Order: sequence, then C-alpha cells, then structure tokens
Amino acid sequence: MRSTPLAAALLVTVASPAEAQPSPSAQPAAVICNKFCEPRDPALAPRDREAVSATLFGRRFALHFNDADAMGWASVGTGSPGDEVWLDRSFDGGRTWSSGSRLGVTAIPAGATGWRTQMFNVDDWANRGVGALRACGKASDRPDIACTAWARTTWNAHDRRTAAATALMQFYDNATGRFATTGWWNTANGLTALVDNIRVSGMGSYRYAIAETYDRNVNAHLGHFRNDYLDDTGWWGLAWVAAHDLTGDPRYLATARIAADHMHAYWDGVCGGGVWWRTTRTAKNAISNSLYVQLNAALHNRIAGDATYLGRARAGWAWFTGVGLVNGSNLVNDGISTSTCRNNGDQVWSYNQGVVIAALVELNRATGDAALLTRARQVADASSTTGILNSSGILREPCEPANCEPDGPSFKGIYARSLGVLNRVLPDRPYTTYLRRQADTAYAANRNALDAYGLRWAGPFDRADAARQQSALDLLNAV
Repeated sequence: MRSTPLAAALLVTVASPAEAQPSPSAQPAAVICNKFCEPRDPALAPRDREAVSATLFGRRFALHFNDADAMGWASVGTGSPGDEVWLDRSFDGGRTWSSGSRLGVTAIPAGATGWRTQMFNVDDWANRGVGALRACGKASDRPDIACTAWARTTWNAHDRRTAAATALMQFYDNATGRFATTGWWNTANGLTALVDNIRVSGMGSYRYAIAETYDRNVNAHLGHFRNDYLDDTGWWGLAWVAAHDLTGDPRYLATARIAADHMHAYWDGVCGGGVWWRTTRTAKNAISNSLYVQLNAALHNRIAGDATYLGRARAGWAWFTGVGLVNGSNLVNDGISTSTCRNNGDQVWSYNQGVVIAALVELNRATGDAALLTRARQVADASSTTGILNSSGILREPCEPANCEPDGPSFKGIYARSLGVLNRVLPDRPYTTYLRRQADTAYAANRNALDAYGLRWAGPFDRADAARQQSALDLLNAV
C-alpha cells in the first residue's frame, strides 16, 4: 500500500455550473467491466481507503477506493437532504473527462446528512484505458460545485516506481502510439523509461505500449524512427535497443541499426570528425555525438562478430575528447564552435553529462578498458556535486524554474538513468545515496495525488506532463 498522497494535493476545486455540470444532451458513460462490472455496492468492498477530500459550504466530499478490486466511490457528509454527489472519470490524467459521465450521481435522502454513490471501475482494461477518478458534489440550494483532486487505486501502482509508470501511461495516446503533451524525442525517452520500469519492477501491464509505439510510428518522418535531427534518431535507436533487450524481438535491434547507420551518414571530416546535429549540417554538439558513441557501442555489445559499430564508437569517443567537449572541471558543455573546432563553453545541462556516462559504460563493456569507467566516474562525481546542476544536494537544471520548455523537463531523468547505469557496474555503488536523496525529495515535495511529478524535484509541484513524468520514472527506476 502506498502512503497517503501529499496534503498539498487535497485541494478543493470549485467550478461554475457551466464548467462542471454535464451537458443536458450528453450520453451516459458506457458500462465498464474489469474484475467486476459497474456499478457495484460499496458494502462489498473488502476495504475502504479514503484517498482525497474537498469541502464546500460545510459539506465534505470524499473519494474512496477499493484497492483490491480497482474500484472507487464518492461520499458526501455533514450535508443536507438534496445535496448531490457523483464521480468523474478520466482516461488522460484528468486533462479531459466526459461531460455526461457524472457516474453514480445521487442525492442525500430525506432525514439524512450523508450519502454515497455506487462503486465504479477506475480503469478500462479491455480498451487499455488507464483511469483516474474524482469525487464531486454540490449543495442542494447553490450552483457551486466542489471536486477533489484526481486519484486512483493502487492497482498497477503498488509502490513508487509502478505508481509513476502508471501516471506516465495516463499520457499515452493509444491512437498515436506516443505520449501526449510532449515531443517526438521525448516519447523515445518515455518509452525507454517504461521499458526500464518493466525490467526493474517486474510489472508487465504496459508491455503492450512497446509494439504499439513501434507499429504506429515506424513509418513516420524518414522511416524507422529516423528524422532530420540526429540526436532524435539516437534517442529512438537506444529506445529500441532497450526494447530488444526486454523482448528479444529482432525487428527492434534491426531498427536500432538503421538509426545508427543514419547517424553515421552525417559523420564527416569537418572539425576532424563527429556527427552533425541536423541533416542540414549546421552544428556539431555534445548530445548527438555522445548518443552516437552510446548507440554504436550498445549495438556492438549485442551483435556477434561486429567490428563496424565498435570502430564507430571508438572513433566517436576519440573525437569527443579531442575537441575538448569535457572541460577542465570534468563537465560536458553543450557543443563546439565550428570556427575553432573546440568546446564553445555553452551551457552545462544534466543530460549531456548523463549520456556521456552511459556511453562510457557501454564502451567499457565493449572493450574492457577500465580507464573508460574512471572517466565516467570523474564526470559523475563532478556533475553530482557542481552547483551548476545541484542546489542543496538536489539536481536542478540551470533553466529552472521557468524556462525549461519544451526540452528541459526530460533532462534530469536521462541523467539519473545514466548515473544508475554507472552505479550498478561499480562495486562500491558510489551514487546510491545521491540517487535516493533525489527520489525521496521528489516523492515528498513534487508529487500530486495521481503520483504525477512536476519539474522541480525539490518542489513545489508545478504541473504534470509526459516529459516531467518520464524524468521522475527514470529517477525511480535508477534507485
């Protein structure tokens, strides 16, 4: 059982009748059958967990869960006859819900001060609907409506990691095979975080998203997850390596090879080597080249008898160090100047540190060169302590809190994922305490009642989206 959601999430939502009441012409919500068909008497629930509540004009509206059967109901107390109470249900984390859903709408009967709805299912398993409920209600003599925060049962959310994975899946669009509220490359990282979660938690409920994402998007852009941005291609290549590791499906590894070959087509002699950031050949930067090293080393480690991908990975790392992208403080800057072919001193971002760390772990696995792990540890030590990326011991981006959109929300999770990869191969596990501190702080200070996380791990919670959630899931997977 998870702990009680943050008190900060238990807020009253007061809406005007036009915002919160159903349209008179709206159709009733379809009946959903999971373990049980709805509606169902709450008296049959083996346990009653009150998740969130809200008050309005002295009335108390509460959302209750039957975690054993993944169902919920709403109640009203300290009210008067005629006061109404109902449930709303959403399948996208509360961003939208059916205006006609008002599940189980009922009123306090004469002579009573409280009442409750019937139980309804949170999820729609047959249609891969990852759901959330909230309790709403109104006084009989006033138009104002109060709703609790959105919340859900502990089904597929029995600990921090699985709860965060389920919250991420509330952004997954089954029609597109992508995560709503974020971009193309961020979806690759969301899929990677989900695959990692299946591996570390053992919960395979969302395994379907791997093939769904592949089948619906394999022909997008330039095909096989290639596009004009070489770093985007690298992210997708690594996502399909992770998917192959989990499933053994050879088409995923084949697509990762196509991605790596696409990147290699944009390696040339300008500045002595390196891949371009875009197919328009306008800049060479850290992220596209560190991804190039990581992806090629990963492919070598999974393809028997390979020499080609290993050669590319070695050349990529030699070029990376040769142009000085790792500066004198053992931190990775964002790119190089094509006029000087040297480190341009641009911003230090967490994900640039992380991908270098992960690339060096893969290259060490390929070559057995212990010096690569030493170098990875130097970057990890510097990046986990520098004030540029840490405030009071908690990871933060230089763009926080206000100017990280649209890419920055994904960065910290990529860093945490990569630091976890290094931590697992070092016998002394030197970054366990650091990673746990990040996870404990984010869980306590930056989480809503749906286990969705905001931008700032130190808090306060700002808002939820798929990139923010991917970062949090990567972090929790790494601990």
